[in-house]
Amino acid sequence: MSIPLRLSALALALAVLFLAGVGVGSSFIPPERVIAALFGAGERTDGIIVWNLRLPRVLLAILAGVALALAGALLQRATRNPLASPSVLGVVDGAAVGVLVFLFAFSDSANLLQVSVLWQPAFAAAGAGVFALAVAGLVWRDRGDPMRLILYGVALAALANAAVVLMLIVGPVYRSSQALIWLAGSVHQAEWRDVAIVSAAVAPALPLLALMARPLDQMRLDPLSAFATGLRVELTRAAALLLSVYLAAAAVSVAGGIGFVGLIAPHAARLLLGTAAGAQMLGAALLGGAIVSGADLLVRAAFQPLEVPTGAVTALIGAPYFLFLLTRVGRTHA
Repeated sequence: MSIPLRLSALALALAVLFLAGVGVGSSFIPPERVIAALFGAGERTDGIIVWNLRLPRVLLAILAGVALALAGALLQRATRNPLASPSVLGVVDGAAVGVLVFLFAFSDSANLLQVSVLWQPAFAAAGAGVFALAVAGLVWRDRGDPMRLILYGVALAALANAAVVLMLIVGPVYRSSQALIWLAGSVHQAEWRDVAIVSAAVAPALPLLALMARPLDQMRLDPLSAFATGLRVELTRAAALLLSVYLAAAAVSVAGGIGFVGLIAPHAARLLLGTAAGAQMLGAALLGGAIVSGADLLVRAAFQPLEVPTGAVTALIGAPYFLFLLTRVGRTHA
């Protein structure tokens, strides 16, 4: 099967998950009624359920998956390390620290924010950026050793988790429950405001990714060979890392700590579509959206009426896969 056909199949699978996600819930809505409601036709009750309750949740899941998958693909290209991902390198955990600082610092005892929630992505980006820069600085000191990259990322992620636990213990009790839901990674409280935040973050990144497709292909070479082709290696790597942190922070700032999507989706895209940057990025985006929306659909169908965090499913799948990759890379560098 050609690459365009494979991409079309992935897009079709995501469309099916989208319709299923909007239709599944406490009251099932068949696909034809979902489509009618989306176009403003059909029953008024269907329109209320679709537009007010389910559509923001499904769209947020897809957008968060797209952003996390693209962030992971950029990290893997920039570091030339198949184990790199936002959740492994402490980016997600750093964003968690930033969000918790925001929640605890600007909330009152009535559980209301004293500043606009639009500041939350900025705090998430700041936390993610601090930890990403810390990992980058430590790896640069060791000349980019791929295994040390993972070790430093795991160590700093543990430091971020310790800070999170400390804030949960000493912080306001009335904020702890909301913080725990966010940390687990969930989209069940999605609103149109959240969809707008992630959309506004992802949209300007897409043309930048298109412009970076050729340089990212050149990054597959070793640094000297890439430099010989005319690539400004360090500038390209820095741009890819910054864009990766930006996308990851935008996703987790509203969807929470959904882990391992940035690890699984780029690998699956590479297996299905090859190593060309353009095809891999597009495939990773489609797969990332499918993974998160599919995980959310699974927890809704399997645990209804309980609201199980979507991140629990992605971690259940991603953690064993990460261990598998870690053992393979460890043997390669032994």
